[in-house]
Amino acid sequence: MASYTIGLDYGTNSVRAIIVDTADGTICGSQVYAYAHGDMGVIGDVKDPNVARQHPADYLEGLELTVRGALSEAGVEAAKVVGIGVDATASTPLPVDAQGQALALTGAFKEDPDAMAWLWKDHSSLAEANEITAKAAALRPEYLAKCGGTYSSEWYWSKILHCARVAPKVFAAAHDWIELPDWIPFVLTGQLKRCLCAAGHKGLYCTDWGGYADVEFLAAVDPCLMRIREGLPDQAYHIGHAAGGLNAEWANKLGLPEGIPVAIGIIDAHAGAVGSGIQPGTMVKIMGTSTCDIAVASLEKKLPDIPGICGVAHESVLPGCYGLEAGQAAVGDIFNWLVHKIEPGRGMSHQDLGERAAMLKPGESGLLALDWNNGNRSTLTDPELTGMILGLTLHTTPAETFRALVEATAFGARVIIERYKEYGVSIERVINCGGISIKSPMTMQIYADVLGCPMEVSANEQSCALGAAMAGAVVAGVYPDFGTAAQAMASVSETVYEPITTNQEIYERLFVLYQRLHDLFGTKEYAENQFDLMKELIAIRGEVRRQTD
Repeated sequence: MASYTIGLDYGTNSVRAIIVDTADGTICGSQVYAYAHGDMGVIGDVKDPNVARQHPADYLEGLELTVRGALSEAGVEAAKVVGIGVDATASTPLPVDAQGQALALTGAFKEDPDAMAWLWKDHSSLAEANEITAKAAALRPEYLAKCGGTYSSEWYWSKILHCARVAPKVFAAAHDWIELPDWIPFVLTGQLKRCLCAAGHKGLYCTDWGGYADVEFLAAVDPCLMRIREGLPDQAYHIGHAAGGLNAEWANKLGLPEGIPVAIGIIDAHAGAVGSGIQPGTMVKIMGTSTCDIAVASLEKKLPDIPGICGVAHESVLPGCYGLEAGQAAVGDIFNWLVHKIEPGRGMSHQDLGERAAMLKPGESGLLALDWNNGNRSTLTDPELTGMILGLTLHTTPAETFRALVEATAFGARVIIERYKEYGVSIERVINCGGISIKSPMTMQIYADVLGCPMEVSANEQSCALGAAMAGAVVAGVYPDFGTAAQAMASVSETVYEPITTNQEIYERLFVLYQRLHDLFGTKEYAENQFDLMKELIAIRGEVRRQTD
């Protein structure tokens, strides 16, 4: 008998629900809800550009509207829906009361940004992150080793500590802080279980030291953290486990059978890797407003700690595997910045700029950019780095600028993949997923040329939601494991972008220059004179243009 699962995908700007046929992964219905609060769902602060919050009311309203809308579009009988999976951004923790209700939904803290969800790209806790890093270096160096050497302002403990200092009333009222990938399954089931994904990559959780960071260490950072730590469980779970069964309240709201299993949550990017069929030897690049570069390796062979990435965590992506995460803090966001903030060429769209940029040859613009407009997540782990464009002249066009920014993100991606390989992580294949990978052939070709390997593309634009739906199928017993589920439900497109030799040659030269800029502005050690860097860009530009003529 046909069966279906629901994948819920909580992104930066919207939530999506899809109805998936478990037999072959076909998406039968889909619905998107754009968050109503803030600017495209993000609530900022004009006085502090590091602030990024979200209203939990958007999560709940979007949950009901998208599931009902997707079911209606699919025309699927509710009785045939056998499971639900959830992915969401992280680290996006919410302060909640003793019943698990988000504080921003209670009368005392309604519309208080500090009582809302602290979105993953909120960097307001940089000072606290630095404190945690320094204290771990002195007392628990093993903690830093598992998270790439630096604890981030994007992550769980730094955000909680910053709240304690800037909003003590909110902190005092918060019984707990729950990551968004854990809170949505809790809402649906009434059962709170923490996912290994968010805990392992954002929350200083590791089986090597028995769970979350110990109370003694957190007390040394700040005694206020002890209360939060003491409320955390000893165990977190991978997505092959169920968080619980759909409760009566939400079964009624969604029009679904009560009791169907809801899978443990997972970070959205990691779900995208699952939905793209990740396995050892394969890297999945999830390309959106930011990117995540996800890899897995069998638990049977111990991995070294890898500096500069977002961590190596037990079973954070697939059961039985280490999960490895790195990424860039802005990719699509950089392109959006150019189109919507700078508004080049009298309001040219992404498509306009992309079409004109695709006509340019590598090196033809004479431009070289750094992709740090939202800081550097990997491998420098420094949110205080900023973007730049080198080589601008009075003749520089919007299309040249656009292409240079795309190239910069490709160079940043190469730095990450080289770091993985440097530490023995096998990467024999790269699969890309997300809107950029499907909508921008130019971007994919540039990545193939810069990375020097074929770029495959997931056949499903909604790979994150599909990965969540696959988790729903596994916990429902439709498939015994994720390997079997992937064979049936995940696939890649027939379109493959192969490296072009002549382009590679130019990009090799440009990557050397990118590395010089990277080290000059991103490290303390590099002090070489850069007088010839602009000259080399001009020389490459001249050579390419003469060949074009």
